[in-house]
Amino acid sequence: MRYILIVLFSLSLFAAGCGPSEENIPDVSKIKVSLETRRFDKDLYAIDTNHIGDGLRQLLGKYPDFLNYFLDTAMAYGIHGNYNDTVKGIREGLLPFLTFKDYKALEDSIMAHYPDTKSVDAELTDGFRYMKYYMPDYTVPKVIYQNLGLSNWPVFSLDKTTSCVDLDMFLGDNFPYHQYIGVPDYMLTHVRSSYIPVAFFSNIYKSMHPFVTEDRDLLNLMIQRGKEQYFLHKVMPHKSDTVLFGFATRQVEWCNKNEGLIFNFFVHENLLYDKQLHDIQPFINDGPFARGLESVTDTVRKSPGNIGTWLGYKMVCAYMSQHPKKALAELMFEPIDGMKFLEESRYRPK
Repeated sequence: MRYILIVLFSLSLFAAGCGPSEENIPDVSKIKVSLETRRFDKDLYAIDTNHIGDGLRQLLGKYPDFLNYFLDTAMAYGIHGNYNDTVKGIREGLLPFLTFKDYKALEDSIMAHYPDTKSVDAELTDGFRYMKYYMPDYTVPKVIYQNLGLSNWPVFSLDKTTSCVDLDMFLGDNFPYHQYIGVPDYMLTHVRSSYIPVAFFSNIYKSMHPFVTEDRDLLNLMIQRGKEQYFLHKVMPHKSDTVLFGFATRQVEWCNKNEGLIFNFFVHENLLYDKQLHDIQPFINDGPFARGLESVTDTVRKSPGNIGTWLGYKMVCAYMSQHPKKALAELMFEPIDGMKFLEESRYRPK
């Protein structure tokens, strides 16, 4: 019955639209947001390396809840508040980080790309205005910009009051060292400065709604990802799909032209209710192309690997068009029954 119902959906001629151009974007200009940001990387590299202990004691006054986390958890130097230049963690850990030419060159690259963070701050502030519109009681965290030495940990939350952005992971397509830490070509959209707000608010969403894969079928995973994307589109309504999804322009265009084909592929391959992670994870994670929708021999790939997230977003859009009075927070927190959600969405791809 599930298969028959989905096929009937897929044969319909109606398609639910979704996107900023079709949404009534609220006016948030009067919503007050006071965003506190600090440049920890600048302050850390301003330390006199001949007197690191003294410099750390001064930093502790400015970063009382962050400095020791950075030194002992993030960087694992094991200093534990013993700000003495003779301590092993300072001599063999922090001192090289501040003086070794490759690390200094990395900080120089950060400073060249981000002499200040005014433009990023403005985008985050705007996103928080939309968050406060949809969730008035939300508490805006302070933001710490840092350099973690290409740790491949772009954005994370220290706690509910502090979020961290690793500027070393957003140095653009042409920064040569991203590839050395395993950033593939299809992820280069994620290392641009324009992607910082997307990574930031995606992290906030995941801190409230962790992505759960255990005993979940592909339809459930698609809807989970779709809810996240719906949230991102709501708090950043002026961002393009290329940025929000991290897709190339040709990939977004291909998806829009082939929505029915994509949905029918999952139906006819009996994938929507598949729970085998090795079969379904590639469709909801970033990848070079959508497996099964393009030939491995194609020299130019048009589909994104993360095609399931895009399709899940379309399903959520359709669902919300059928439930116009449902609040964003209500959508975010309600449990997912994939089949019921799909039925109630009346999702009908072209």
